[in-house]
Amino acid sequence: MKSKATLKQIAKELGVSVSTVSKALNDSPEISEPTKIRVQEYAKLKNYKPNVIGLNLKNRSTKTIGVIIPNILNQFFAKVFTGIEKVADEKGYKVITCISNESLEKEISALEMLSNGTIDGFILSISEEAQKLQKFDHFKSIINEGTPIVMFDRIADEVNCDKVIVDDLDSAVNATEHLIKTGCKKIALFSSIDNLSVGKLRAKGFYKALENNGIKVDENLVILTETAEDFDTTSANFFDKNKVDAVFALDEHASVMAMKMGIKKGLKIPEELSVIGFADGVWSRRYTPSLSTVSQHGPEIGEVATKMLIDKLESKEEVYNHKTTIVKTELRQRESTRKI
Repeated sequence: MKSKATLKQIAKELGVSVSTVSKALNDSPEISEPTKIRVQEYAKLKNYKPNVIGLNLKNRSTKTIGVIIPNILNQFFAKVFTGIEKVADEKGYKVITCISNESLEKEISALEMLSNGTIDGFILSISEEAQKLQKFDHFKSIINEGTPIVMFDRIADEVNCDKVIVDDLDSAVNATEHLIKTGCKKIALFSSIDNLSVGKLRAKGFYKALENNGIKVDENLVILTETAEDFDTTSANFFDKNKVDAVFALDEHASVMAMKMGIKKGLKIPEELSVIGFADGVWSRRYTPSLSTVSQHGPEIGEVATKMLIDKLESKEEVYNHKTTIVKTELRQRESTRKI
């Protein structure tokens, strides 16, 4: 995405006021012809495009937030959205939602479509494809245009904006150590999201917990894939080839498959096989036995992200320091793990 200049940037570069730039671009008779030509040519060179809606320079506000979610079928993102909508409604803001469907192209398209003045700012989680390709310039361009972004869950350190994350690494350490405290010694690691930043952090936490407890990692017990399909293929005969007493699964699909394969193998849960999953959808409680999970507090993440964005939109401060807020997770013990 080509970077577009803002009125403020043009004014700074040309050494004139924002008001002068605005009047020159609108062909105001108050501005001399040479200044008009200079401003208009520079704006064209810098790819300046005026907002379609709300052209009031100082108080442009549509009271609308753009939300871009990678996958609406994922219960975590659905829960985050409930938190976003709750706070937006309380603050008098409307919400326009787009689904990137894990596609970089759709993500860029959604940003371009809504950043023409339709919305005041974005709340988003990065698509799988953007993370895999490490393509983040489209976010930087939107921010450079003056539209703020708050990222949640899947973030990019390279992008200078507000962020809301969960303590993925620490919570993975805690979950793994919980299994160790219940007497588990041969713990498998299952993941179908190894291409995502959150998946890598959780895997790192698993390795760290084993190291902290003097347990040597058996790589035969580690399945790290980038898709659910690859995970199913790779893990098909896992319990036929390996004897384990626990599984730590880093996503909902891997969690479900761990339970399903263990039960199919005839293993008693949790007596012979303990399972903790990094997911907390409604089905976690409805499984038989119910699944112990790391809960990410999705609604709270959505609420925090929305408050951060609205605070920035309504702030009168010229200088704004970006911050990262960490929402603590919670280990919810159910029937798939032994009691300490």
